Order: sequence, then structure tokens, then C-alpha cells
Amino acid sequence: MVKNNFDPIAWFFERVFRYHNKSNILIWKYPIRLICFIKGVQLGRKVNFNGFPVIRRYENSKISIGDYCIFNSAKNSVWVGLHNRCTFVTLTKNSEIIFGDHSGGSGIIVLAAKMIKVGKNVLIGSHTMIIDNDFHHSDPAKRHLSEDIPARPITIEDNVFIGTNCMILKGVTIGKNSVIGANSVVITSIPENSIAIGNPCKVVIKKSWSSAAK
Repeated sequence: MVKNNFDPIAWFFERVFRYHNKSNILIWKYPIRLICFIKGVQLGRKVNFNGFPVIRRYENSKISIGDYCIFNSAKNSVWVGLHNRCTFVTLTKNSEIIFGDHSGGSGIIVLAAKMIKVGKNVLIGSHTMIIDNDFHHSDPAKRHLSEDIPARPITIEDNVFIGTNCMILKGVTIGKNSVIGANSVVITSIPENSIAIGNPCKVVIKKSWSSAAK
């Protein structure tokens, strides 16, 4: 005989968690879209924000989010819990943050001085940071100056999955379909169809994935 492992208390709190998130998205959907419009953020169709993101758009820069993206910022919006909101910041004129359709993340930080381009169907784990610049020069003579800070574009191609607590740093391209393991620090480009992990992040498995999400 199979034992019934139904737990009514767990069932109740799971339902509270699920419907609390849905109500958050419905209640704050239009206020957040209004704030994005005021800040000059380009939003696609049916973009959902679970909790208020942090958005700082520099004059003449671009923040563009594609269709059906979702970003979780509320503390209890994912099971692991979040200690910061999703943050999107352009730091200079002409800098860009671009997200393709059906992408998203939880408590992620995206800071662009040049360009950060995220493709379609990209999943970004909680508390991951994507930063295309050094913020301070490595040369001690220039370290306290705001000019000439090293920055190079970041590209994350379609169908990439990035685990929790990763750091994606300047000049990196992550090829399509690849997986970046949790807590990785990506300082060099990762080819497509790869599983990579570590600090510094290195390819550990090559795959032959060819199917793409529709």
C-alpha cells in the first residue's frame, strides 16, 4: 500500500505563496509600467515585474525589455528568497541594456557603461550580477578618476541559463544554449552548447544541443 504523504500545512502555504505572487504582479503591473514609461524604458508586450525594480537610465542611453519577460524583485517571489531588487542602470550616454523576448531573472543587477545584450529565452538565477565595466581603473594613478574606466560590451546569446550568484564581467560573450553553474565568475567568453562553472569560469562539458525554445 502506498502511503499518503499529503501535508495540508505545506499545501496551504504553497498556495499562499503562489497566489500572493500572482496578486503582486496584477496589482503593481500598471504602476510599474507607468514608472518605466516616465523613465524612458522601452517595454514589450506582457512584461511582468513581481515587485518594484530599481531603474536608473542615464540621459540618451537605452533600456529595452522584450515581450513576455519576467523579473522578480519581491523578497518572497522565489523560493530561495531575495535580498535585493532587480536593478537596471545605464552609467553613460549611449550605453545600452537590451533583453530579448521570454527572458528574465530574480534579484539580478545589470550595470552598463557600454552595452549589455541578453538574447531570447535567457534565464538568469537569483542575485547574479552583469557588469560591463570595472568602476575603478586598475592603475592606482587613475583609480580615483571617473574618466577612462575600462568597459567592454557583454553579450548573452539565446537560450542561456545562468545559475544563482554568478558574476558576468566585461567583454564576455556566452554562446547560445550554454549553462553557467552557480557562483561562477565569468571573465572570458564561453562557447555555445557548453556547461561551464567555477572561478574563473571554465567549460567542463560540451554538449550537442540543437533544439531552441519556441
